[in-house]
Amino acid sequence: MKKYLPKVLFLLVISFFVSATLLPGEVTASEVNNVGIKIMQKEELGNFMASGSGMTLYSYTRDEENISHCIEGCAVNWPPFYVDPSAVVEGCESSDFTTITRDDGKKQTTYKNMPLYHFINDKYPGDTLGQGIGDKWFIIKP
Repeated sequence: MKKYLPKVLFLLVISFFVSATLLPGEVTASEVNNVGIKIMQKEELGNFMASGSGMTLYSYTRDEENISHCIEGCAVNWPPFYVDPSAVVEGCESSDFTTITRDDGKKQTTYKNMPLYHFINDKYPGDTLGQGIGDKWFIIKP
């Protein structure tokens, strides 16, 4: 064990310095948890909204103001998005966001009264694989 102690101490010291000195533009975990909605950008799509973790937000053209028509199987593939109203909104007006209660009793966040969703096939922050599906699902433009 004695021969490994210097290596363990070295790794602990390095870990401390790496975690204490984030590169410019990096965000700590507590900041990410505090951000509910932010603006992202892709060259081919321009600016679009995403959750604080960077997962793209979508709207469904069959929805009505403050009413979600994506239920049952639809909601499996397009999970309703909900964020606590106290979360930080970056790049948008907080007043544009409200919360509705869906027919299934779950809460859902709306943007300008339209329900917001994620897409099950978006696996990584910034994925936009749901854009234009069925000519009914679209990214949210701020």
